[in-house]
Amino acid sequence: MDETKKYELTDETTTMFDGKVTLHRIRALKDFETAVGSTVHAGDLGGWIESENNLSQLGKAWVAGDARVFGGAKVSDDAFVGGDARVYGDAVVDLCAAVLVHALVFDNAHVSGNATVRDYAWIYGNAWVDGDVRIEDTARVYGDAKVKDSARINEFAQVYDKAQVYGNAWVSDRACVFGESRVFNDADVYGSARVSDSAWVCGTAQVRGDAVVCGNAKIHEGSVTSGVHNGPEKSKSDRDER
Repeated sequence: MDETKKYELTDETTTMFDGKVTLHRIRALKDFETAVGSTVHAGDLGGWIESENNLSQLGKAWVAGDARVFGGAKVSDDAFVGGDARVYGDAVVDLCAAVLVHALVFDNAHVSGNATVRDYAWIYGNAWVDGDVRIEDTARVYGDAKVKDSARINEFAQVYDKAQVYGNAWVSDRACVFGESRVFNDADVYGSARVSDSAWVCGTAQVRGDAVVCGNAKIHEGSVTSGVHNGPEKSKSDRDER
């Protein structure tokens, strides 16, 4: 046995895409603890990969349950893919990131840091997810979007194009953040709200209901529940300084 290896491919196989892709069940060759706190023992069966290129032999990276990693996708460092999750295309899951339940990460998406993608969430395109982010429920992050720090995206929310969500910001319900907009600090965007173009929602602002924040609007505080806001809007503290 190669002492540098932590797993091997077994002869147990399954196919996908009408037999065009063959995946092998993996078997652990040594004991180790995963980044999600579970212990893998030598001899334990894991999930499915197409080849050793999909799962690093280094670190604590692991594919468990019925999870599947294939194509040019790579799981490395201490990352974990479990449940019925799928990672494929040229996607990367690394550091201590986790992809769980029925989540999909594909295309050129990158999930890193301590990020968790779970439930029926999808990360795809060139999207980048990093930090302590949680993407849950049926949320979608795609295009060239970036979600980082301790941001949360959940329920039916979508973040796409070149939008960025970071800090402690939260995007939920059926809200959409797109264009080159930014949602950050402790801001919340929820309901059926839309944030687009080059708009910013930041500070402690809440954008909800059917509100639309677009153009170069800057919402720093307070609650916006309806209407279209497409120009600069200063916070109370900004007005007091003038």
